[in-house]
Amino acid sequence: MRSLLICLSLVAAPLFAQDAEPEITPQEPAMTAARLGAILLTVDPEAVQRGIAIELTISDVPIMVIVDEQADRMRAMVPIRSAEGIEPEELQRMMQANFDTALDARYAVAQGRVWGTYIHPLSPLEHEQLLSGLIQTVNLARSYGQTYSGGALHFGGGDSNEIFRDLLSELLKKGEAL
Repeated sequence: MRSLLICLSLVAAPLFAQDAEPEITPQEPAMTAARLGAILLTVDPEAVQRGIAIELTISDVPIMVIVDEQADRMRAMVPIRSAEGIEPEELQRMMQANFDTALDARYAVAQGRVWGTYIHPLSPLEHEQLLSGLIQTVNLARSYGQTYSGGALHFGGGDSNEIFRDLLSELLKKGEAL
């Protein structure tokens, strides 16, 4: 009886497999400077392009996005404060945050400033990744000196996850057609 069940399952398995429709996931087109610019204009209609940089504002936080198609890279940057006078403990906290709470965004020091940054290869970047990275970068600036968090993942019963989801949802609606 057992061998009969095994034979039936071997015969029936291909029949069920044929009935199952393959799952088709629509793929986004490759990200380009033009597409990224169009997405950023839906996020902030007052965004300004200056050469390879696009300046925009999200929730009153200024962001500069630099696109280099030759290198297939993009970088979003938010100025946070002067790097002058940073205490070693504060620098240590930023590095700890880069490991566990900054998520895809990062704290950086360059040109005498502390920055929140999000860096990603350009062509494989999907619009939702871009929006999430921008939100995380804004959150790094907002949470500097407090939680040092990109904001997307928090443990506990706080309000941060809901705030992040609401902002992401709002930005996704603006760029839905892209």
